[in-house]
Formats: sequence, C-alpha cells, structure tokens
Amino acid sequence: MDLIERTRLFVTGVLEGEPSTHDMSHIERVERTCIKIYEKEGGDLQTLRLAALLHDVGIVREHKEGGNHAEYSAEIAREFLVENGAGKELVDHVVACVLSHRFSRGMQAESIEAKILQDADRIDALGAVGIFRSLVSMGALRALKQTIGTVKETSMNAYTEDPFDGFYDYMERKPFMIPERLNTETAKGIAEQRLTIMRMYLEQLKEETS
Repeated sequence: MDLIERTRLFVTGVLEGEPSTHDMSHIERVERTCIKIYEKEGGDLQTLRLAALLHDVGIVREHKEGGNHAEYSAEIAREFLVENGAGKELVDHVVACVLSHRFSRGMQAESIEAKILQDADRIDALGAVGIFRSLVSMGALRALKQTIGTVKETSMNAYTEDPFDGFYDYMERKPFMIPERLNTETAKGIAEQRLTIMRMYLEQLKEETS
C-alpha cells in the first residue's frame, strides 16, 4: 500500500463517526477538487493529495479541547508522515499546506500546493454541497454545545435562538466572501458556478419565509 492510501486509511479511522461536516466525505471531495485545480495550475500532486487527506485530521481534538484544528492537524500530519518514512522535505511541505488551509484564520498560502488546498477547501463551502454542509454543521455545533459544552467561537451564528437568523448571518459572512479570497483562476471559475446555485436558493428561502 502506497503512502497516499495508507494516509487515507489512517484519516478514515480518525474521522470515523465525526459529527460535523469535516468528515471523510469532505476530505475526499477536497482531494478531488485539488486534483481538478492541479490539472490546470500545476504543482506537486503527491504533496497536494497528502495535504488534502490530512488537512482536517485534528478536528476531533478541536471538538474536545477547542483551539485550532489546523494546528492540531499539522501536528498529527507530521507525526504520521515521519512514522511512515516520508522525507523531511515532503513532510515540511505537507505540514505547511495543512497549517495555512483554514478560512477563518486568514493565513497566507505560500506554495502553489498550499494555494490549491486553500481554494479546494473553500470551494467545498459553496454550491449545493455548501448549503448542505452549513446546515449540518450548525446542527452539529448546537448538539456539541448541549452535550459536552464545546462552543466554536468562530461560528457563533450556529447558536442563534432562531436557526434561520444564524443561517442568513453565515451566508452573509462566508460564502459570498470566498471568491475574493481564492488564489487560482481555476478555483474562481468553479466558485462562480456554485454561487449561482446559492443565490437561487437564498431567493427562494426568503420568499418562503417572508
């Protein structure tokens, strides 16, 4: 089994039962989008796929302890890759990509691989999948607050008394801000297509709830 498939198996095990939208289906969608952007933008495919697979592996720790899952993911990624015989250059590159991926932290991606990972992760918050993920995530965050008391400070709109208010607030704060923060032209094209779906959905939702 090659390193990429060992990594996939490892991450699948860590994220088994993950209640939020940082689950294995998200990981593999981000991986596929990374490959799609790579085909136009270039980069090192092995680094990119490893970073995509490992970028959210620290989310379970964030649920339990709070903090920043990108930092936890980077720590776990380094330990896993070293244990599996990856070279220092590859390990450092993957870890740098993982550290800079998170939207809400506003970190700058330096390499083309880090830029592509940022773009692919952000694109997964758009379109029909983006709408689905935002609603599932709000429900998961509300449940985590009720069961173990964890509150995610960067997602306070999940806890509004009226969930519609929280959803509208989220939509204003994140999806429509994403295109201006994308790195590659390929990603910007994909984003615009997905935002068309989100605009249509919001118009219909407002009509039905007004």
